[in-house]
Amino acid sequence: MHRPLHHRADAPTPRPKGVDGAPIAAVAALLTATLAVSGPLATPAAAATKAQPVVDFNGDGYADLAVSAPGGTVSGAAEAGYVSVLYGSAAGVDTAHPRLITRATEGVPGDVEPYGAFGRTTAARDLDGDGYTDLVVGDFTAPAVLWGSAKGLRTGTALPGPADSLAAGDLNGDGHADLVTAGDQGLDVRYGPFSRAGIPSSTQVLPFKDGDHPKAVAVGDMTGDGADDLVTSHSFDDVQGKSRFWAGGKDGVSSTSKTTGHYTTGGVVADVNKDGYGDLVAQQGNQMSEDGDWVAGAVRVVYGSASGPSTRTTKITQDTPGVPGASEEGDHDQHPGDLFGYSLAAGDVTGDGYPDIAVGVPGEDIGSVHEAGAVVLLKGGAAGLTGKGAQAFHQSTPGVPGSSEEGDYFGRSVLLSDVNADHRADLTVATPYEDGAHADSGAVWVLRGSRSGLTTGAAQSFGPRVLGAPEKEARFGDGVAR
Repeated sequence: MHRPLHHRADAPTPRPKGVDGAPIAAVAALLTATLAVSGPLATPAAAATKAQPVVDFNGDGYADLAVSAPGGTVSGAAEAGYVSVLYGSAAGVDTAHPRLITRATEGVPGDVEPYGAFGRTTAARDLDGDGYTDLVVGDFTAPAVLWGSAKGLRTGTALPGPADSLAAGDLNGDGHADLVTAGDQGLDVRYGPFSRAGIPSSTQVLPFKDGDHPKAVAVGDMTGDGADDLVTSHSFDDVQGKSRFWAGGKDGVSSTSKTTGHYTTGGVVADVNKDGYGDLVAQQGNQMSEDGDWVAGAVRVVYGSASGPSTRTTKITQDTPGVPGASEEGDHDQHPGDLFGYSLAAGDVTGDGYPDIAVGVPGEDIGSVHEAGAVVLLKGGAAGLTGKGAQAFHQSTPGVPGSSEEGDYFGRSVLLSDVNADHRADLTVATPYEDGAHADSGAVWVLRGSRSGLTTGAAQSFGPRVLGAPEKEARFGDGVAR
């Protein structure tokens, strides 16, 4: 059965039915086709862009996971939502000692609310500068920050809200993490370090006109100056605007923006060609987005420069040489398109120093199984992002646990992080529509990185039941904190 595909991985979860009559969250979509490169090569920056901080709540050097399940029932409240925290180890993700966090957890501010969707948005950074990653969790009220420690996440603090989306980075280059929240007034930038009362060192508001509020935010250093920048995505009804670049700097985020020149949504910033400038890798859309559910999908790379987005760009699809599969559109009736690029993540899988990009393809048909879903790994290199050496994985790939089933949307959410600390990023695939004992209980897969790319050796898979968490319609894997 076709689910309406209008909820994006990097957009806020819509209110479920029963709250203002809006639909329960579902998978979403975009994009177009073919490979195109234009513009001159960028001049190398004086200093290389910063590496993405490790999400390490207990400071042991292994990347940890915080997996959202906004549909989970908590204390009898339907769709109150929860987050499962799993710590990394030399053996991979430790599923034997998970931490379940809800509004009912001791030390977490706020009350359990039916349809509150705790975990609908998350962000992970060391906000107080103590060396341990902290976790910010949002719902339909005020977000909460849980503080990292040598023993993992501890007591939380309420932050002013609500926040339709969350993102984090170092926007003034002072070495302290900053938090960006999107709300009704625009973007709130809260500069670190934060006090344990949740109070930032300073704040800034980037206001937007009605109907022009950011729908998603990507953070990273595109200019190579040591301060992260913002790229915001915009749409209103069925009309999408071109994404905008906001430069970070020693005085904070610029109050003026410039267009990237492309209709992109969300994405990641990573220096895929190691020239010292972060590159925007995002989903490519069209100005009119009403057909987003049915497109084959594409990824747009906008290469960075000293002034931000440059004129050098690349478009990659499943028709690009070396990329597995084929670009397939939907039937505008029952089955969506492949949705290549619906979710994206950056990390160095091979350990060669170049960031690689994991691309979710949740609408991919596997044989005759519709919308089973897949993930494609695109490898970074001196020439930038291409299809050379690309890999594809799905639940019918030998060594991947499970089996491809209609409507799984494998690849709905992806993350690249080094959970076993071997200096190679591992792929986390979160699939909230996987069926367990209940429909849409959700599940997560972890594939290891290696010198040659991703491998199915020692692959892991787990869902709420394995972790002792609420399972019924939990949508476990709706997001993974980064």
